[in-house]
Amino acid sequence: MTRDSTIWRRWRASRGWADTRAGFTAFTLLLAGAASAAANVEPSSCRTVRMADVGWTDVTATTAVLSRVLADLGYRPRTTLLSVPVTFAAMKARNIDVFLGNWMPAQTSDRRPFIDDHSIEVVRTNLVGAKYTLAVPAYAYEAGLRDFADIQRFGPALKHSIYGIEAGNDGNQHVLTLIQRNDLGLGSFHLIESSEQGMLAEVARATATRQPIVFLAWDPHPMNMRFDVRYLTGGDATFGPNFGGATVMTLARTGLLDECPNLARLLRNLEFTPRGESEIMLAMVETRVTPEAAAVAWLAAHPAVVAQWLNGVLTADGRPAGKSASAGATRGLGGFEQRLAAHKIPLGDAIASGIDWTKRHGAPLFTAITTAANAVLGAFNRALGSVPAPLVILGAAVLAWLLQRSLPLAAFVAAALLFIMNQGYWRPTLETLSLVLVAALVATAIGVPLGIATARRPRLHASLRPVLDLMQTLPTFVYLIPTLVLFGLGIVPALISTVIFALPAPIRLTHLGITGVPRALLEAGEAFGATRWQLLYKVELPSAAPLILAGITQCIMLSLSMVVIAALVGAGGLGVPVVRALNTVQVGMGFESGLAIVLLAVILDRITRIGRGRGP
Repeated sequence: MTRDSTIWRRWRASRGWADTRAGFTAFTLLLAGAASAAANVEPSSCRTVRMADVGWTDVTATTAVLSRVLADLGYRPRTTLLSVPVTFAAMKARNIDVFLGNWMPAQTSDRRPFIDDHSIEVVRTNLVGAKYTLAVPAYAYEAGLRDFADIQRFGPALKHSIYGIEAGNDGNQHVLTLIQRNDLGLGSFHLIESSEQGMLAEVARATATRQPIVFLAWDPHPMNMRFDVRYLTGGDATFGPNFGGATVMTLARTGLLDECPNLARLLRNLEFTPRGESEIMLAMVETRVTPEAAAVAWLAAHPAVVAQWLNGVLTADGRPAGKSASAGATRGLGGFEQRLAAHKIPLGDAIASGIDWTKRHGAPLFTAITTAANAVLGAFNRALGSVPAPLVILGAAVLAWLLQRSLPLAAFVAAALLFIMNQGYWRPTLETLSLVLVAALVATAIGVPLGIATARRPRLHASLRPVLDLMQTLPTFVYLIPTLVLFGLGIVPALISTVIFALPAPIRLTHLGITGVPRALLEAGEAFGATRWQLLYKVELPSAAPLILAGITQCIMLSLSMVVIAALVGAGGLGVPVVRALNTVQVGMGFESGLAIVLLAVILDRITRIGRGRGP
């Protein structure tokens, strides 16, 4: 044996060889682990997960929970507020990836076309034991309103109204079908479509005065803890057996599960319980925390549930998930922004408390305002509805000619109204016209005197200017929140919100007109001994009339622009088919109703414009 082989044997037997072999083995395992991790990393296209929230509290809650878990795993969740039909259409267009709120069998008809063309995949059932049908408060149930067949008998007490949620919702469609077919004698009823929170605000108002009310209800939802709810029997043929017994499914756009296997594993693990969802929703509704904060708190309190969801799931970069989501939920988001938000100035709570106090102590006043507004608007509606449609069209054409002395305009007005009637929107047009006219009259009655006062008192104008700026720039949806709470669903919150939105126009233009009166005219009036009131009526108002009339015209146009907003609080009118078309992706209906609004706007603008025109 050679010297070299002896040295080789001794070196192999030495500790150095053992360390070298261990190091080599560790290096090999490291390379294998890195290769395995690289193999588990999903494509970059999987990092952004786009989810749909249809605005229901339960879907908002579950979507927030999944969003928090995904963020802790290194994904980038994005949530978009959409209606159910729009969600399905967006998933088909590959603009939405995941939807957690597929209530079945209620959404069967909405979902079927997308399942048939294989643009949507069912991932799994994420909730069992749910229900969805019409319900009443316990006191109404004890009074005998226990079945769908009893609704007609309580018609006068119910004001022949059933309260639904957003226009185009499948539950609303079931109720509309009952009304259209006059099933169970419901042909005289009308459905008030608004939103989940709008409906619940009306339920709260009815419960406070123990008035009977029929509304769409479902479980899980905090309404079942907040109100003593009784679900009506007799709706099996419409909503399904067991009070509309439902399962909620997770949907994904076609291809997502194959493209993103790790995300698919999480979605297949994701499962909720009615109690768990209700806990999250209760935090959102009762303590007024954000859905994200409610999700973080719930995840931190339920680590075992999170561990079950993360079974076999990796982070977005391929590492074992472990307890990342629950730990992340406990930590929450760090940074200066979150530390500052932890010491939030309670502005929203103060406003909410003020509204609650106002609601409790001003109930008689709000009831009186509601009664008066309903009476006025009801009178306008009845007056317009009692006149035969041909006479209304003829009268509008004659009015257009008298005001503008334009035969082409009169012909256009008649043709436009006939077209609206031909499209089937005559009754909604009359409802919208009533709202616009009353709102414009109220805004003018308040705005013109205020404009005159601000012109005479510069300090009043200076103090009122920021208020007017706020009224014109504040999002119109914000007006609906307090008015909805104080006045309930219907035409009244729509009227008040419309008046607030349109009021600055007559105030500002009246102020501009009065302050723009030439000084020479005022001095001439004073020279002839005119009093202050005589100067106003005989000099200032005639001189400022063009600007004042322009303010009134603008007020009418601004009032009409609120028609869709009014539909969101149950006011009816042309906004309802617009919202319904948007929520159900019905292009034809949307174009028809939108064109009807445009034609009505053109008619009002041309009739009330300053000066005389020769054409439409």
